[in-house]
Amino acid sequence: MESSIKMIHGKKIFITGGAGFIATGLIKRLVADNQIIVYDNFSRNSLKDSGIWGHDNLHIIKGDILDYNYLRASIPKDVNLILHFAAIAGIYTVVKDPMMTLEVDMLGTYHLLKAIKELDIIPKLERFINFSTSEVYGTKSFRVDEKMPMSIQPVGEARWNYSVGKVAGEYFVYNYYKKFGLPGVSIHPFHIYGTGQIGEGAIHNFVVQAIKNEDLIIHGEGDQIRSWCYIDDMVDGILLCLEKEEAIGTVFNVGNPSTTITILGLAEKVVQIAKSNSRIVHTPRSYAEVEMSIPNIDKARRILGFSPKIDLNEGIRRTIEWYKNRV
Repeated sequence: MESSIKMIHGKKIFITGGAGFIATGLIKRLVADNQIIVYDNFSRNSLKDSGIWGHDNLHIIKGDILDYNYLRASIPKDVNLILHFAAIAGIYTVVKDPMMTLEVDMLGTYHLLKAIKELDIIPKLERFINFSTSEVYGTKSFRVDEKMPMSIQPVGEARWNYSVGKVAGEYFVYNYYKKFGLPGVSIHPFHIYGTGQIGEGAIHNFVVQAIKNEDLIIHGEGDQIRSWCYIDDMVDGILLCLEKEEAIGTVFNVGNPSTTITILGLAEKVVQIAKSNSRIVHTPRSYAEVEMSIPNIDKARRILGFSPKIDLNEGIRRTIEWYKNRV
């Protein structure tokens, strides 16, 4: 861990969606010195291959964020930090069940906030982290900062249920901050990748395909533009939100604008670094797309001291090495 980030220790931490990719990366940094309670339905499970499954400080609760009574009963009243990662995410998962996406991403956030209010936890809580999405900025976001309007896309396109649910979650968190004093922070993560990722994700898919010398599949022309943030940098950003009092009551973009590249360029880079014989194959795109997504992280730099350090080549190299023995 970077020396500028204080070590969090002796805390009781409740994490919804704690078996997910990003939450697992965070837990790996915290579990040695804190009690971690993971609440997850385990539809995906990055924890099992993380090397910390079964750790004495890791307590697992299998539960659904929509099961309000069970969720409420699972939250320890002496909790210090709550991080809310539980969500339906990934293009194909969202498009397959947009109603469930809305329910989990919107009502799940409300359930958690309602529960800690009823349990009278808020006055003693040190921080509540809400994980939102970069997609709140819409389909074309170039160096977007946190003061820019969020963009709601047309009803009828299944993909946008995800961003709508996340926008609602941000409003819930902010209003609980204003009305009840919740020490809340929302985060917009921009395209996180790296070791331990499962489920959907362009770099994850490309790396696995390249290692197997299979075709890398690109939907459309591959001219979509993204900025990619390695998991270690993302975890640094979360830890800084937990540390800095100035973070409370606001929202931060967390990403790495220096890694901006087209999807086609990304596929070519993965093939090159992996020394793969894979071909790049284009197929028709069957879903709505975010054409450009590049963050402005000046606010996170200024208030949090956040500074991403892993460039795209190094991040891809690390990711390839991790997957080599796992595919």
